[in-house]
Amino acid sequence: MKDPQVMTRLKTAEGHLRGIQRMVDDDVYCIDIIRQIQAVQSALNRVSSMLLEGHLNSCLIGAVRGEDPDERERVLKEIAEVFEAATKV
Repeated sequence: MKDPQVMTRLKTAEGHLRGIQRMVDDDVYCIDIIRQIQAVQSALNRVSSMLLEGHLNSCLIGAVRGEDPDERERVLKEIAEVFEAATKV
């Protein structure tokens, strides 16, 4: 899935991550660093949501409508695994 919005968000997160590295190197106040980390995590969570939405609207729909029960099972298992991993701390 080549989505310009996803790439823009990833590049923004990358820039923020580099900023966090500089903050750590410059011994910036810990709470300020944590706030920046939380902003990057939020940005990455949004990218993940965008990718998942695209996957659900393409691969999942295709598998559900398709004739191959093994493919349906595989795609549904992948989705379940993603949600399981997302809920682990």
